Amino acid sequence: MKKSLLIVGGGVIGLCSAYYAHALGHEITLLERGASDHKGCSQGNAGYVSPSHFVPLSSPGMVGYGLRMLPDPESPFSIRPSLDSNLIQWAYRFMRACNSTHVEKSAPLLRDLNLMSRACYEEFDTQFGGEFGFTKRGLLNLCKTEEKLEHEIHTAEHGNRIGVTAEVLTPKEIAERDPNITMDVIGGVFFPQDAHLIPQRFVALLTEYLVKSGVRILYGTEVTGWKTSQRGIEGVLTSAGTYTANEYVVAGGAWSPSIVRSLNMKLPLQAGKGYSMTLATPRQHPSIPAILTEARVAVTPMGTTLRFAGTMEVMGTDLSINRNRVNGIIKSIPKYYPEFRPEDFTEEPVWSGLRPCSPDGLPYIGRTKRYPNLSLATGHSMLGLSMGPITGKLIAEVVSDETTSLNITALSPDRYA
Repeated sequence: MKKSLLIVGGGVIGLCSAYYAHALGHEITLLERGASDHKGCSQGNAGYVSPSHFVPLSSPGMVGYGLRMLPDPESPFSIRPSLDSNLIQWAYRFMRACNSTHVEKSAPLLRDLNLMSRACYEEFDTQFGGEFGFTKRGLLNLCKTEEKLEHEIHTAEHGNRIGVTAEVLTPKEIAERDPNITMDVIGGVFFPQDAHLIPQRFVALLTEYLVKSGVRILYGTEVTGWKTSQRGIEGVLTSAGTYTANEYVVAGGAWSPSIVRSLNMKLPLQAGKGYSMTLATPRQHPSIPAILTEARVAVTPMGTTLRFAGTMEVMGTDLSINRNRVNGIIKSIPKYYPEFRPEDFTEEPVWSGLRPCSPDGLPYIGRTKRYPNLSLATGHSMLGLSMGPITGKLIAEVVSDETTSLNITALSPDRYA
C-alpha cells in the first residue's frame, strides 16, 4: 500500500531510506536541518564499505584503552568529562557491553549488514555509471608494534571463522600488494572483501537522483517538536512549518536524541567527533586503503586525492576543531608512510563530523513501540556510510510492513527502554 513517508535527516542513511522507500512506491518528504551544501558526517568520512569492521566499538579492552588515552591531548580517543546523566548512563552501558560474549553475538550481524550493504553499493555503481569511485581493492590494517599485530592476527582469525576473509601479511607481502607507496611497518592484515568510494560524490549523485524522481527534500528545516495522539505521530513541527505523513523516520545521526526528546524518548547515543584532511597532490598515492592501527587513522585514495581520517572525541554535538587531535593524526602518518611530512598538511582544511555512537556499537533500526508509525535509523558509529544502503532498504521494508531482508530484532530502538 502506498504511504506518505517523512524522513528527518539528509545524510546517507536518510537518503538511502528515501531511495528504497520511493522504489516501493511511497511518497517521500525529507527534512534536513543543514543547508543544501552542508558537509555532514556522510561527506568527509573515510569512504569505507567495511565487512572487516565486524567487531563492535564496545569490545574487550576498549575501557582500558580509553582510560590510557585520556591524559594525552593528541590521542585518537577522548571523552570530555561531564556530569551529564545521559553521558554517564551511556558510559555505563558501554562498559557493560565491552565483553567477548557481546562481540561473538554481534559480529555475524555486523558482517551481514556490511556485506549486504556492499551488494547494494554494487547496484548503485551500475546505476550511476561508476561515477562515485566505488572500488573493490580491499583494506590493509598496518601495524608498527608486535602487540598490535598480535591483536590484528586474532581479529583475522575471528574473521575467517565467520566468513570475513582475512590474510596475515609480512612487510614484504604488504609492499607487493601496494608498491605505489613506501611503508614502514612490521606486518598487517589484508581484508579483500572491503571496498571504498568517494562519499561526497555518492551523496551528491543520490540526492540528484531523488530530486529528479520526485522526492521532496527541504533544507534548513529543523525539527522543533511533534504532534501526537493515541494512534501515534500525527505531524512534525519544524522551523519551516508543520508536516504530516503516514510514517515517520528519524535518521538524524548524532542529533537524533534531541529530535525525539520531546516525544519523551531517551535514546542512548553519544556523538563521536572525527576529523579528516584530504591532500589534493599527495607525495605518494596508495592504491589500497589502509588503517594505521596504533594511530587509528584511516587512509583512503579518492580519485587523484588522498584522505586521512581519524580520532573519536565524545564531547556532545560540538563541531569545533581541536588542533591537538588533528596534530596527533598528522604526526602519526610519517611513522607508517615515511615519505610524507607534517608540512604536507599545513595548508589543508580540516573537516570535522559527528558519528552517532550507541553504547553497544550496534545501530538502531526499526519501529518504536510507543509510536507505531515512527521508525529510527541511527547509531551506526563509524559505519554509517558502510551500512547506509542496507539500512535504507531495511527501513523501506519496515514502513511497508514487509518481512525485512535481515532479522533486526537485536537492532531495536527500544532495546534500552
